[in-house]
Amino acid sequence: MITDFLAALADPSVPFIRYALLAGLLSSISFGMIGTYVVVRRMSYIVGAVSHVALGGIGAAILLSEKLGMQISPITGALVASVLAALIISLVEIYGNERSDSVIGAIWAAGMALGIICISLSSGYSDPMSYLFGNILLISRSDLITVTILDLCVVFIITRYYNILKAISFDDEFVRVRGINIISFNILLNVLIAITVVLMVSFVGVVMAIAFLTIPAATAGIFTKRLSHMMTAAAVMCIIFSTAGLFVSYSFDLPTGAVTIVLSAAVYIAVALCSRIISRHLK
Repeated sequence: MITDFLAALADPSVPFIRYALLAGLLSSISFGMIGTYVVVRRMSYIVGAVSHVALGGIGAAILLSEKLGMQISPITGALVASVLAALIISLVEIYGNERSDSVIGAIWAAGMALGIICISLSSGYSDPMSYLFGNILLISRSDLITVTILDLCVVFIITRYYNILKAISFDDEFVRVRGINIISFNILLNVLIAITVVLMVSFVGVVMAIAFLTIPAATAGIFTKRLSHMMTAAAVMCIIFSTAGLFVSYSFDLPTGAVTIVLSAAVYIAVALCSRIISRHLK
């Protein structure tokens, strides 16, 4: 099976497998970095909302391209919708009088519903399953270029403001005392989450992006509590999970996104159980 998989990667007639592998490898770096912040700050609810709103952007891009000939790629539509959702959520958390979780829930549901409606109105795209759960056939060369650019942006910003984001994650009062605008960096982090979610929309889909953004980082958190080490370990696990998921799905003709998430969850549960058993025996 490994030989067949390697042969498929080298086969020029099936470039989508190489594109999927490259997309997984490239986005793993951002997923490891941003996923660590998501796990440490317990922001998975924001990831869920942003990832589902991405479907609205995908549907809008497909509909506009078909009806108006605007030639908007689905990943571009997902990016615009996700970043807009992240900004709205940030503003609600800062200035809103309503419970933020209720507003986030409304954005979550409305974004996904809008996407399904737009896709259903587009001929040839009546089935939204590919976008909900991922489809490596959707990854094109232009999407790979977009993923690379977004990945570099995320890595640059996280590296540039690492110390501030680290301080906000563990002691935001210290940041306020230092005179740093904590609101701006919270908004920045939400936008980075939105960008990172879009990186894996084609690979694992909008529904399971939340899982791939949290499971590797949560697994890494079992081994280390130091933020930089956790980021590195999470990125390595993302690379392993995405590559293994692609290999297993190709070998057994299964959906890549679903296989990747199942493998990730299985490893996380196994590691968590082993860690609990070992810690009990050491007491």
